[in-house]
Amino acid sequence: MTYVDAPSTERPPAAARRRWTGARVAGLLLMALWALLGLSIIYMLVVGYDPEEIAKYGPRILNGIWVTLHLVVLSILLGALISIPVALGRLSHNPIIGGIAFGYSYFFRGTPLLAQTFLVYYGAGQFTDALKAVGLWMFFRDAYFCAVLTFSLNTAAYQAEILAGAIRSVSSGQWQAAESLGLRPFITMRKIILPQALITALRPYGNEVILMIKASAIASIITVLDLMGQTRYAFSKTYDLQIYIWAAVIYLITVEVLRRLWEMMERRLTRHLRR
Repeated sequence: MTYVDAPSTERPPAAARRRWTGARVAGLLLMALWALLGLSIIYMLVVGYDPEEIAKYGPRILNGIWVTLHLVVLSILLGALISIPVALGRLSHNPIIGGIAFGYSYFFRGTPLLAQTFLVYYGAGQFTDALKAVGLWMFFRDAYFCAVLTFSLNTAAYQAEILAGAIRSVSSGQWQAAESLGLRPFITMRKIILPQALITALRPYGNEVILMIKASAIASIITVLDLMGQTRYAFSKTYDLQIYIWAAVIYLITVEVLRRLWEMMERRLTRHLRR
């Protein structure tokens, strides 16, 4: 009878398990580089801290933060309202309605937000007489209102695609079951399809809000004194590069706080799915 030794179950030594491959070395070097960069920024902020500049321009920066948040929240809410008919148009089987909705989404998602903002703000000046005739010049002459309009139209295109995609992800059996119960399409959409679709759309909606917060800095180019606008003003008076670093830190903190709040809301709304 021949005996065969059983395979060894002993684990290889730690040195053999953690081999210093090229990818591992490159990863550690990259992490060290990022850590060094972070420490350098912190060192610059600590060493170059100027209480007089903070006291002088701090209130303006705080006011800029409020303008940024107000601009983003208003644009997101208006964009959500605009996105509903656009999303329904994207889901429509009518070629004309579907084509119009697709063209709207294609234009605002395919062109830079900066170019759209310039077209609305500076382009409105080309039609001053026509806008005055219909009473809209007071709106388009204000940079803040132009930024709200442009941002709302832009985010509406993205939100429409998010909503339309989430609705498409709901199983067609849901529609068939509702139809077999005699429910009207509007009731089916409002009480059955949309609640399921919005759960799917939560994470993409959160990403869109974060992108809008970062993109809101574009408003400063058309003289809106948001966070970036106030930062540019302070830099023009002091020529201190740290002001831009502080602005970047504020944007980072804002995004991180929003991300965590959105995750808490998502866990709260989807707690029934984890049971």
